[in-house]
Amino acid sequence: MISVFGSKYTQEDIEGVVDCLKNNWTGIGSNVKNFEYDFKKRLNVDNFLMVDSGSNALYLALKNLNLPKGSEVILPSFTWVSCAQSILLNDLIPVFCDVDLFTQNVTINLIKEKITNNTSAIMVVHYAGLPVDINPIIQLGYPVIEDTAHAVDSKIDNKYCGTFGDVGIWSFDSVKNIAVGEGGGIYFKNKELSEKSLQMRYCGIGFSGFNNVQKYPNKIWWEYNITNPNVKMLPSDIEGSLALTQLKNLHLNQNRRKEIWDYYQESFKNVNLITPVDCNKNETHSYFTYFIQMDDNIRNEVAKNLFDLGIYTTLRYHPLHLNPIYNTNIKLYNSEKLNKTGLNIPLHQNLSDDDINYVCDNIKKLIK
Repeated sequence: MISVFGSKYTQEDIEGVVDCLKNNWTGIGSNVKNFEYDFKKRLNVDNFLMVDSGSNALYLALKNLNLPKGSEVILPSFTWVSCAQSILLNDLIPVFCDVDLFTQNVTINLIKEKITNNTSAIMVVHYAGLPVDINPIIQLGYPVIEDTAHAVDSKIDNKYCGTFGDVGIWSFDSVKNIAVGEGGGIYFKNKELSEKSLQMRYCGIGFSGFNNVQKYPNKIWWEYNITNPNVKMLPSDIEGSLALTQLKNLHLNQNRRKEIWDYYQESFKNVNLITPVDCNKNETHSYFTYFIQMDDNIRNEVAKNLFDLGIYTTLRYHPLHLNPIYNTNIKLYNSEKLNKTGLNIPLHQNLSDDDINYVCDNIKKLIK
């Protein structure tokens, strides 16, 4: 089966993990610290924190922004469930807005339709790695949370996505451009909130006993003061090791992703499909996934036939406002149309040229 998402590990990745095991240390350690340093340097920011998942990064971002309980956070409906869950778990109200039909991104006009007197923040998602036109949204004056799970290599005017808003989060799970199994990251424009998050990712404890004995030699090292009660969100040093080597080789994987993207764009030029929007000249894309749209009366059949041919596809994402748990009674035209017409097809660095040709040939046959 040709998978829709995938990761690629080199001998260097494997050796780094083996070193963790040989050193009998798999908890948080120097690999995590070194990755945080390298990623912070890459982003050209003064703080960055690795946590155990992108979902927990979202939760921690909202928790530390300290928004008024019961206030509203606007977010796209066409996104992963963690975006809405992180809002609910912080006693806030998710307000779903539509996305652009062709970019699958939020726009300032779509957001404006949802602003009320109870709005406290805006969450944007750089879908598939295509940068959101974020500066006009920031100018609205609300705290902005950037979900950059798809967009680790995305930039606007040579500035990385995730560093424009008040807080940015990343995902490093098993299918992302940097894939460590599970893992995430968080950046706060306010450095004090980053320092607070450092404590909170370890149950509200600022330093471990080992660090305490080094930093405070006159204190009893097993004692600690819990100032910010929270669940444990620590990444492991195995994840840190993979993150280091995956970041080091990211440019190689990105080159391959772009090759596949460009091949798809050329191959589907004369096919009855809507293909993804390319980024502007002043932007960089991350090419996380390739999203096509077709007539809604054939989408499901095409997906099933591709599956039978050994090609796995999916839809990212089922619109959240349609899920009964959120108890909405709204219509979002574009998101609902994408739900009927959209399909994510294989795009990742593990695909061979034969795989890509096989995918293209069969999609063309089925669309005809």
